Amino acid sequence: MRATEETLADAAQTHPTMRAVVLDRFGGAEELTTRRVPRPAVRDQDVLIKVAVAGVGSWDAVERQGHYDGVFGVPSSFPYILGWDAAGTVAAVGGDVTEFAVGDRVYAATMPVPRGGAYAEYVVVAAEHVAPLPARVPFEQAGAMAWDAVTAMSGVDLLELDRGDSVMVFGASGGVGHMAVQLARHHGLRVLAVASGADGVELVKSLGADAAVDGRAEDVFAAAQEFAPGGLDGAIVTAGGEAAERALLAVKSTGRIAWPNGVTPPPQRTPQATLTTYDGDRSRAGLERLNAIIDSSDFQVHIAQSFTLDEVRSAHLALRDHYVGKLALTIGADEGPRPA
Repeated sequence: MRATEETLADAAQTHPTMRAVVLDRFGGAEELTTRRVPRPAVRDQDVLIKVAVAGVGSWDAVERQGHYDGVFGVPSSFPYILGWDAAGTVAAVGGDVTEFAVGDRVYAATMPVPRGGAYAEYVVVAAEHVAPLPARVPFEQAGAMAWDAVTAMSGVDLLELDRGDSVMVFGASGGVGHMAVQLARHHGLRVLAVASGADGVELVKSLGADAAVDGRAEDVFAAAQEFAPGGLDGAIVTAGGEAAERALLAVKSTGRIAWPNGVTPPPQRTPQATLTTYDGDRSRAGLERLNAIIDSSDFQVHIAQSFTLDEVRSAHLALRDHYVGKLALTIGADEGPRPA
């Protein structure tokens, strides 16, 4: 018996494991199970992060159902670990990584394929897509921040608007949307926020929107005309559909519309303004620009609800409900005191 225990201990040292939420096949929330799996290997340009918090995004449910199968040019393999956003501490670095050291507080924009996502105690991410976590930002916010924040920032950049110009953020109380409101205000733009529900309107007003309307209950086109009688200079669209397309008619013909890839349904008619689809910039340079904004502003991530790793099915069911901001999975222990 003692020999067996020693053999198991030796195996654990040689092949470390971790708790993770896994899919053994695509399907509904009931397919999500928590168990021990091998910890991902660290290559020369990788950072291994001990995950404190992971983001839960609406796209996770789409991916869970198998709709991303093969779209990234990599065949899906099981067990499959979801999770695109993470924050935590560096557990190990590859031989070529000099920017990070064990114990650093970081956040990352990762991808579940081909090496597993952030619904786990550990995630491995190429150092290019990892950033130091600003001291004032808690793990709870940072874990759900990276992809939405860089998508919002890239959308504001794409519009190339000047201070004082008008912009509409459609879907402003969602993940990308509520960050886009803050980043547009930081850029000096006048923001009309189209939110969802009274709580969404309240959130975007608290984040600095110059005007806010409930897209479910109010005439957005009329509100946009009142906000910018000569036409809006730009728009960032984070929720598609008929209401969004009608609202975009308020953007002047010389204006620009930023439409992140993945926002569905795609536009069915061409607006008079120039519409550009795009991806968020998660490069090292992009993350550095994001950190510079965070350090010089009161940027925040609104977390509507947090779940434990064992509550992941409830988190995915919550994706179908109305909420504002982001959902998160709390995975690691409390982060303790942060640097001054």
